[in-house]
Amino acid sequence: MLSPVVAGVDGSAGSLVAAAWAAHEAVRRGRALRLLHAREGRSRRGEPPIADAARRTLAQRVLRQAEERVLAACPGVRLYDDQVEWPATDALVRAAEDADLLVLGSRGAGRLTGLLAGSVALGVVARATHPVVLVRADTDEDVLGRADSEEGRPAGPPRDGRRDVVLGLDVTGPCDEVIAFAFEAARLRRARLRVLHAWRAPGPFPLGPGEAGLPGDPRRAGEWLGFLSSVLRVWRDKYPDVVVLEMAVEGRPSDALLRAASAADLLVVGHRLTDRPRVPRTGPVAHAVMQQAGCAVAVVPHF
Repeated sequence: MLSPVVAGVDGSAGSLVAAAWAAHEAVRRGRALRLLHAREGRSRRGEPPIADAARRTLAQRVLRQAEERVLAACPGVRLYDDQVEWPATDALVRAAEDADLLVLGSRGAGRLTGLLAGSVALGVVARATHPVVLVRADTDEDVLGRADSEEGRPAGPPRDGRRDVVLGLDVTGPCDEVIAFAFEAARLRRARLRVLHAWRAPGPFPLGPGEAGLPGDPRRAGEWLGFLSSVLRVWRDKYPDVVVLEMAVEGRPSDALLRAASAADLLVVGHRLTDRPRVPRTGPVAHAVMQQAGCAVAVVPHF
């Protein structure tokens, strides 16, 4: 059985939009959608049974609301729901281990929403071993369903007006998992893939025998673009139907990605997993785009 797409739901508006986004993604990938609600607070000794019953009833209400939203947005999705009595972060991290993709809601503009807020969503991204997507609460329903008429059709050149998938890629340490995720996302959407590498000019003094060029030297952009093309050559061959645009720009990676993704459908970045699991954290680029990007952000973990 194929691993499902999992959407964390908590009754917030953001989680409902994320669930609808996840439903369309599940259909694109040919997978089922699992709606997951984490019931905070375990039953305590001496607690009246009605308290636990109330929590279960509330959880069922949250799941039913999410089901209704999902089926209205994407009637063809294979759907099931689940509730667990775990802290939200732990429950979502565990769910991600058995998921093809985990989807959470994000309010954007520096805030994450609902019970999946702040430290919870960031904690999930920091610890998850499978990709996590954060979807903005203000994502338009038309954007969620933009590929409905094309689901099940073979990939091909993107139509005019289709928004792109953007991939942030460090050519000095490219990761196959991140690149593969972005190419597959573009293929499934029949969208263009824009791959961006941001580079910083060296200081006015040489850094060593391997350093070449001067600050502001226009040749450096061409050099970085050549490195980027070399990294992507094998992926272009593997995904011949994906239209790829390569960009090498000078500046901070997070700033360059936020500009590039301003009109994108999806932004894909990598997250290097720490070898010290007790202190999980996201890198500065992933953290910045999760908080500020105007589109859905996929964070793909790798070692």
